[in-house]
Amino acid sequence: MHAIARSVGMARQKKGQAEFTRWMGPLLDCLRALGGSAKPQEVSRWIARELRLPPEITDAIIKSGANRFHNQVQWARQYLVWQGLLDDSRRGIWTLSPLGWKTHLDEDASRIIFLDRVKVQQTERKQHASVEPRVEPELTDTEPPEESQDLGLLDVLKSLPPYGFELICGRLLREHGFEEVEVTQRSRDGGIDGYGLLRLSPFVSLRVAFQAKRYKDVVARSAVGEFRNALLGRAEKGVFITTGRFTADAEAEATRDGVVPIELIDGERLAELFQDKLIGLKPKTVYEIDHAFFEDFRRES
Repeated sequence: MHAIARSVGMARQKKGQAEFTRWMGPLLDCLRALGGSAKPQEVSRWIARELRLPPEITDAIIKSGANRFHNQVQWARQYLVWQGLLDDSRRGIWTLSPLGWKTHLDEDASRIIFLDRVKVQQTERKQHASVEPRVEPELTDTEPPEESQDLGLLDVLKSLPPYGFELICGRLLREHGFEEVEVTQRSRDGGIDGYGLLRLSPFVSLRVAFQAKRYKDVVARSAVGEFRNALLGRAEKGVFITTGRFTADAEAEATRDGVVPIELIDGERLAELFQDKLIGLKPKTVYEIDHAFFEDFRRES
């Protein structure tokens, strides 16, 4: 891990060199430290914090508008799944396999995993197509398999008009247990887009205010601070919902001691919340080919 920490300040690798491999070892270390499993954003935050990554790495954006660093961590996760080091049976939770628990990777070992997978993919293409196989793929501006399923939903949410997005976020809160949800009038929100009542028990409830903003890129600390100022004397907790993501400074501001706490819901988490309640979504069964199963039938008798 220390070797990776020293290398992050260096210039980015050239195209085609799969820089995401540098996060494979830290990803395994993170899951071990967190008890064997974690949510995707938890993993990226842990790696960024433990390796003390600078903003030029953690805040960069790719062509699709997604966070580049988290995108690279997701690709690292995908290759670890293919290697059998992670269990992908549960969507939205990254879990170590028994082999992953005892495997420690440096950058050289991670690079070997990547190159071995490239060879496997080239062999499969030769068997199933007559086209010339690609060399190492450039993944910098592409989405990993798991995350691509969420892009359509976020695109739809971003396309909604501001008030329509506020209304559907109010619906989201109601579906997840909030009561008395009210979206404020468009011209009179004063920095607050709506309110709801969250009952913690028959005797305790919280008045919660929410802000719903369609962001393509990042939400800065200043936006979280302005929302908190609007909360003073009006709510006991805030929820900031966005289709984008929050900077590390924004996350620190949301959890600052001695002030009204703010829950941050970024685009990834927002998609998960819609999926949990099937809001505007229809379930669909997708089958993935198990190539290993067919290998026994490719052998000549």
